[in-house]
Amino acid sequence: MNEQEIASDLRAAVGNLVRRARATDAMPQTQAAVLGYLDREGPMTTSELAARQQVRHQTAARVVGQLVDLGLARQKPHPDDRRKVLVMLTDPGLQALQARRGRRADWLAEAIRAELSPAEQQQLAESVALLKRLARYGDHS
Repeated sequence: MNEQEIASDLRAAVGNLVRRARATDAMPQTQAAVLGYLDREGPMTTSELAARQQVRHQTAARVVGQLVDLGLARQKPHPDDRRKVLVMLTDPGLQALQARRGRRADWLAEAIRAELSPAEQQQLAESVALLKRLARYGDHS
């Protein structure tokens, strides 16, 4: 199998795995993505969120509004530019995000236990380091 075939099979397998893990959760992916950015990168404007997600500002604003209504995010004036508003994660938002991550990890751990032999589990554990290296490809700036 050449690199192109490996890449194609890996992309399909990882995509299927991610979709199956997402199916275990009721939180819409658009909301989870915004909460994830706020958790990893801290408060930001709706425009910055839209740029990170590569969506229109109106789309990001709608999701932010949903999260604020649910109490998972809040808005406050930007400290440097009062015309802007920062979106930030609330404690309930962080708890919801952590619970979502936990459910997905639990699902994956159960799948590993049910589907893989101990030797295969070891093989998978060793492969995680390789996947992390691939995920960093191009970050050498």
